[in-house]
Amino acid sequence: MTIKTRFAPSPTGYLHVGGARTALYSWLVAQKLGGEFVLRIEDTDIERSTQEAIDAIMEGMEWLGLEWNEGPYYQTKRFDRYKELIAQLLEQEKAYRCYCPSERLDAMREEQMANGEKPRYDGRCRDLAEQPTDVPHVIRFKNPLEGEVTFDDHVRDTITVANSELDDLIIQRTDGSPTYNFCVVVDDWDMGITHVVRGEDHINNTPRQINILKALDAPIPEYAHVSMILGDDGKKLSKRHGAVGVMQYRDDGYLPEALLNYLVRLGWSHGDQEVFSVDEMKELFTLDAINKAASGFNTEKLLWLNNHYIKTMDPEYVAKHLAWHMTDQNIDTSNGPALTEIVTALGERVNTLKELATASTCYYHDFEEFDAAAAKKHLRGVAMEPLQLVAAKLEALDDWSLEQLQQCIEDTASELEVGMGKVGMPLRVAVTGAGQSPSLDLTLKLIGKARSVQRIGEAVKFIAARINS
Repeated sequence: MTIKTRFAPSPTGYLHVGGARTALYSWLVAQKLGGEFVLRIEDTDIERSTQEAIDAIMEGMEWLGLEWNEGPYYQTKRFDRYKELIAQLLEQEKAYRCYCPSERLDAMREEQMANGEKPRYDGRCRDLAEQPTDVPHVIRFKNPLEGEVTFDDHVRDTITVANSELDDLIIQRTDGSPTYNFCVVVDDWDMGITHVVRGEDHINNTPRQINILKALDAPIPEYAHVSMILGDDGKKLSKRHGAVGVMQYRDDGYLPEALLNYLVRLGWSHGDQEVFSVDEMKELFTLDAINKAASGFNTEKLLWLNNHYIKTMDPEYVAKHLAWHMTDQNIDTSNGPALTEIVTALGERVNTLKELATASTCYYHDFEEFDAAAAKKHLRGVAMEPLQLVAAKLEALDDWSLEQLQQCIEDTASELEVGMGKVGMPLRVAVTGAGQSPSLDLTLKLIGKARSVQRIGEAVKFIAARINS
């Protein structure tokens, strides 16, 4: 048997964190077991579904690297198949037409709730002798009245629901369109889905869907219903927690590997291990190890992981992702160091690629003014001579190497008989505009000779103006 899993989002919004985790878990099952992963767009909610949302889902999946083997399939293109099977169920008397007006159903629901009963259809049209087709109606699935539905959930263990708790589900609306629960069943059957991974909010749908599968003589897939993700305040993750589309995490400077690593740990664990490469996830992940408890989203933990990946991944790879942020911040990198050098030099100092792009601006663009606090402290009259001397030494260099740059700074301090800080800090502010940077030799190397000497000159002018003011 070929293992097949699926991710089946509704295109009514962006690919959010919860959906991305479900997609990841489904993808990992297929990867681990040598199976196939299907992408299915469940767009039966025509009024709310948009092409923009479809594009956002695809973009998010591609950015995360969750490649699908089949699809994308669209439910709206399969209506003929659904109608064919609904007609089959009607003919086999496993479904029936229901003519109950909405007013009756609303009143019945209100009365049941007032009596403390579970709202459910009372089956009034279930055994009508005549079922005209030219009168407005819906089509309901004839759920078994007796017995129970039992299934083994990979996360929830054995779940049993009495059929008496289930009413006769609408499978076709008055306008002739099929409903979600029926489309899902047919799709999973036709597409050979063997494992269904989805959120715990679908648990109530599963017994109903299993009964429909049985009525169609279709195989029953295995199920895994994962718990919801909570915000730091213990409430369901939502926009108020910053739970936006997956691509917002790219925009905020996260590497896809960091987000994948974080998502896989939201409900799954392997000992005390925190960092997992994608290959390790494929090897170690199992549905049975998913925790039943809800998981809390912790942005600080995600930032820690992102910093780890920025520091440890191949600089060439990180640089490709950094390039997007450089463009986004209008930083022209055509005249300056290679992005791999930026990653190597500054990677340990930042948590996101967005921060890294911002921190690297001085290596490509001249700054308009010095940081006020840094300039007040370090660009004073006493710094004039060290800056002029080190500028002369740097301008005379033929070899712009780390060793020679460091030697220039040391020689300047030695000649003036001052501590390294008396040279280093004014020099740092002069060439970067701020009081913090990587080691000075590396900073100078990245900025380049012409820019470095020119900026020191600007700093000297700044100090002169300050003295004369």
